[in-house]
Amino acid sequence: MAGTARFQKMNTRGSMPNEPMPKKGNRPRIDTAEGSIAVNAPVAAVYKRCLAFEDFAFNRKEYETTLEITLRVPERRLAWRTISNGHTHDHLAAGVVSFASLSDHGTCVTLKLTANFGSGVSNRVDKYLRNFKRLIEERRRKSKDV
Repeated sequence: MAGTARFQKMNTRGSMPNEPMPKKGNRPRIDTAEGSIAVNAPVAAVYKRCLAFEDFAFNRKEYETTLEITLRVPERRLAWRTISNGHTHDHLAAGVVSFASLSDHGTCVTLKLTANFGSGVSNRVDKYLRNFKRLIEERRRKSKDV
């Protein structure tokens, strides 16, 4: 038939044709924020530390989720997304962190975060970056003191 398309076995992640659209109040709100911070450490050390994201204590609430790294460009960029495991479907997020050398001893870290866990995503990005900077710089100071 002219002018028609047929999609078989495709997950469009939306409502089926005969299902009503979700009410506006039931849709998760998606917010995006971006921030940058200068860290007193070389790019290689900052990138390596960022790969150990399990060690980060970004906030007091703990949510168990699965992270999938979707892009890895060594010492330049990391991208990830959370995958719903049935328990945290209301806490989905995706992000990109970029690294740029400022000097032999400095790195600019830029984080872009898109999430549906409520308002304040820009405050979270700022908090995450400050915590990350503190974590990196404290570890470097401790390793130099040894």
